[in-house]
Amino acid sequence: MADTHEIKQDMWDKMAASPYLMVGLVDGGHSEPMTAQLDKDQVDTLFFFAGKDNRLAAGGKAMAQFVSKGHDFFACLAGDVRVDNDRAMIDKLWNEQVSAWFPGGKEDPNLTLLRLDIASAELWETDMSISGRLKMLFGGKIKSDEDGSHAFVETTAA
Repeated sequence: MADTHEIKQDMWDKMAASPYLMVGLVDGGHSEPMTAQLDKDQVDTLFFFAGKDNRLAAGGKAMAQFVSKGHDFFACLAGDVRVDNDRAMIDKLWNEQVSAWFPGGKEDPNLTLLRLDIASAELWETDMSISGRLKMLFGGKIKSDEDGSHAFVETTAA
């Protein structure tokens, strides 16, 4: 079982490998797929390039769900989303993938940068033990120390 520091670091590593989340406003209906832009200098913060007409641009309490590429890590992140059109941050996070969505580039009139400031997170890592995997294959009962790691944290800083 991983310690809290380790599980938080694993989240950021997994998210760097596959930065796709479902994000929605708490009182705004359905979540939608977004690609997080990660900045190692910003603790507990995710950035998203979006259109100004995106439902998240209204801002407010938000939830984001993350599932790693290997389906071995899950996170539910709660916080506040808001527009943050800081030009230096836009320049820092801009990349070819973002460019494909905004034909006007960084000057596209519909471009906005959203930031999600994470207030709390619940993290699950399915780093199941060998004995746990064997029991799963053959129908045995898995004990709590064989099923992986779980943490509720108020900061995702490793």
